[in-house]
Amino acid sequence: MPVSPITDWGTAIMTSVSAALAMFLGAIPRVAAFAVILIIGWMIASALASAAAAILRAVKFNDLAQRSGLAGFVRNMGVNQDAAGFLANIAKWFVRLIVLVVAFDALGLPAVSAVLQQLLLWLPNLVVALVVLVVAGLAANALHGLVRGATAQAGFGNPDLLANIARGAIWAFAAVVAVNQLGIATTLVNTLFMGTIGALALALGLAFGLGGRDTAGQIVSSWYQRGQQAAPKMAEAASTASNQASQQTGSTGQSSQPRPSQSGQPHPADGMESDVRVVRPTMR
Repeated sequence: MPVSPITDWGTAIMTSVSAALAMFLGAIPRVAAFAVILIIGWMIASALASAAAAILRAVKFNDLAQRSGLAGFVRNMGVNQDAAGFLANIAKWFVRLIVLVVAFDALGLPAVSAVLQQLLLWLPNLVVALVVLVVAGLAANALHGLVRGATAQAGFGNPDLLANIARGAIWAFAAVVAVNQLGIATTLVNTLFMGTIGALALALGLAFGLGGRDTAGQIVSSWYQRGQQAAPKMAEAASTASNQASQQTGSTGQSSQPRPSQSGQPHPADGMESDVRVVRPTMR
């Protein structure tokens, strides 16, 4: 619409004041909607967090977190909550971020909403990374106990060292997977991880190939000598088993034939059968 020309200071001031008042009055409904959405969303997020914490404590999630190492991680962070409360708090702030996105859309600030939406799209990756770390903690502790028990039973000198190496390897793989899931310097982390694995493999190969040739020869020679010593015992055991099987077969065949009496005469049952055969014709 055409704008009337401003000819004096009074008209300019009145025009500016009326425009500012119109903008203020137009923003009041949006500010009210922003406040209402924020207050209701904050209350809903707190209620959902309380319900989630109660459900997690009811299903004994804290025990699972203690076994996986998540509870110790939460304590080291300085959080004065258990693992269930910590996850419930994360869920609460996730809901509050959703509320903030809706509230800023109602307020008419799309730039802030876009930033919060990007953060919301990244949060599922954080959840997956936490799940990977929890599962890795359970697997690492289980493998630590298994390796320690097996090496102690086998008589190794330092079973705790081997068990700790196994647990550290599991945690290293889990950390790489979690970092890739979060998308934090994935190329750098993958390169460093592959370089570390390659350096360890090369170091072990060189150490064993250059400094352990005599030891490897002694190990292979001891295996060969044990196999040669055990070969006669294995052959003897196989022949004994074959003889026992043949004897059992022969005893089974003899038990199926009629047994003679101790006096050398036929068994009484045979005589009874012959008498029966003789009596039958006379009866006719």
